[in-house]
Amino acid sequence: MPRARSPRTGHSAARGRTLAGVYRRFGGSGVAGTSPLEGRVALALSGSEEALHALEAVPARRRDPAVVLAALHDLALAGRAPALAAAYAAGDGDAAARAAVDVLVTTTDAVVATATRRRPRTRETDRCAVLYPVVAEAARRVGADAVGLVAVGASAGLDAHVDRLGITYGGTPGGGGRLLGDPSSPVQLSCSVVGDRPVPARAVPEVVARVGVDPDPVDPTDPEDARWLRACLPPDRPEQAAALAAGSALVAAEPPVLLRGDAVDLLPEAVARVSEGALPVVTTAWALSRLAPERRLRFLHRLGDAAAGRAVAWVSAEGVGVAPAVPTLGDRRASGHSTVGLAVADRSTLHAEAVGRCWSRGRLLAWLADPGAPGR
Repeated sequence: MPRARSPRTGHSAARGRTLAGVYRRFGGSGVAGTSPLEGRVALALSGSEEALHALEAVPARRRDPAVVLAALHDLALAGRAPALAAAYAAGDGDAAARAAVDVLVTTTDAVVATATRRRPRTRETDRCAVLYPVVAEAARRVGADAVGLVAVGASAGLDAHVDRLGITYGGTPGGGGRLLGDPSSPVQLSCSVVGDRPVPARAVPEVVARVGVDPDPVDPTDPEDARWLRACLPPDRPEQAAALAAGSALVAAEPPVLLRGDAVDLLPEAVARVSEGALPVVTTAWALSRLAPERRLRFLHRLGDAAAGRAVAWVSAEGVGVAPAVPTLGDRRASGHSTVGLAVADRSTLHAEAVGRCWSRGRLLAWLADPGAPGR
């Protein structure tokens, strides 16, 4: 049911102007280049007094355009906003703008419920190209013939399935370069390589366990969760939707064990899910930046706790200086690239080093580790 409309007070009007600016900037420069439809919808919301009034019903922390636009898209995918769904399918920006305002105003409660309960999700598969060679390197150094993958903060993604992807380094899929992983995988990635050292050609050994740890895990085998993942993608980017479908099918065929909660608290339990005889490999890809610095140190301590009776590896792709114990190589924070780290904890010892740098969330990689270095 539509919410009752009330006259704006001066304070409410000021909030509305601020909110209008947020949506106007998002539509003008935030997504207009990558999704004209979402850009047009955001601008329409910013220019509608009724829509801005409806947006004030959303909790302040959840009014981000990415969340609200995904909530509107979710209603369209669920069949609850047919006019908006038709406009998206036709690529009609004007019709989408009108329909989005109408859906927000007339079904405010539904938008508020979704925006409050859900958080935006991205399906960043390119980071798997960074994780793959480091997981293989971790197994080599420990002398492990099998590994268990523990993906922190990416339980709906492919981090726990890096071995099942096809990844081409130094070229494009089907266009040259070194292919690692599964050449027949429905998910094929490419990663440009810079620098003097090639990415090692070692394969990830047998994976005997897949675990995802997240405060709010998304299960791609659940219809509502799968629809939300789709809703977080622009409605006018069919190639992204196709990639999502392929990745989701791959994960659904061998779903990971999902642990809901704080990764720092759950780390020993997640590692314990990996059977004896296999190397637990914990992966964090831009996940620690969400934690306060003291929690990052606590993460490192919990890693040591998990390694009290066995070797545990930690593979990280984090901003410079974010991953504790991983050297920064003299790089500055906010330098535009991330550090790729490999740490091995074994009882009372911890050896951590930076094995690479990456850019564009994994699309570009510089390998730094000596490929001939002996295993530990």
